[in-house]
Amino acid sequence: MDTLGSLNAFVQAAEARSFTAAGRHLGVSSSAVGKAIARLEDRLGVRLFHRSTRTVTLTPEGVLFLERCRRIFCEIEQAEMELSQTRNAPSGKLRVSLPLVGMLMMPTLSAFMRAWPEIELDLDFTDRLVDVIEEGFDAVIRTGEAGDSRLMMRILGSFTYRLVGAPEYFETHGIPEQGTDLARHRCLRHRYPSTGKLEDWPLTGRKNLDLPVTATSSAIEPLVYMAEQGLGIACLPDFAVRDRIAAGALISVMEDLFSPHAGTFRILWPSSRQISPKIRVFVDFMTQALFRSS
Repeated sequence: MDTLGSLNAFVQAAEARSFTAAGRHLGVSSSAVGKAIARLEDRLGVRLFHRSTRTVTLTPEGVLFLERCRRIFCEIEQAEMELSQTRNAPSGKLRVSLPLVGMLMMPTLSAFMRAWPEIELDLDFTDRLVDVIEEGFDAVIRTGEAGDSRLMMRILGSFTYRLVGAPEYFETHGIPEQGTDLARHRCLRHRYPSTGKLEDWPLTGRKNLDLPVTATSSAIEPLVYMAEQGLGIACLPDFAVRDRIAAGALISVMEDLFSPHAGTFRILWPSSRQISPKIRVFVDFMTQALFRSS
């Protein structure tokens, strides 16, 4: 087997946890699969499988290599699909899970719907950790690290936080210049829906700062609205308030005291040897469009 054939044998054996099953799928003997993987291990200088008389399991190096190999084959198949399906517009239902803060992505999602009218978006907004494959999602958008080896991943973009309020609020209450000044301000706080705990404001050198609470919300949109109405100050992701700051509806303060605490949005989808056109165009569109103004 050539290099690609060896990689394919490795992926099939890793996914089936069996050289015999991999051989049946490839139309070769289990012995041929085993020899191809042995040559691959020799060339790489690492052991990819723990072998026993009954089972084969991946080594830690094998787990890392499997993820890379899946990406290689997905890229190859995507290139083939782009050539073979250029005349067929992607269509059908696309089931996507997004965090609650994903409501702020609606302008980008609406633009996607206009660009690909034959795709029916089925959006599920939740901060619950969904099982992408078991629950039948085509893609998920999440913050934080991705740890499921069954999924492919692409980074959409990163964000930081801004402390914002309306101009009229600061005219009345003054502009805070240091963390202790916040004790006399009306603070609009985000509450995690999963735990009920208030989210800390990431001020440099000040963890778990005891802040007043004027109002709380488990979603971002009400905090943006209350801040715009001059009802207090809020600590919000920059992508949620960027346009309002540019328009002068909100003012960002204490930027030099805010830690560069950043979150990252990732889009994940099931690892498949045949990624569908609707998933491919959605991943590409979101990657290119969501943070292009940042």
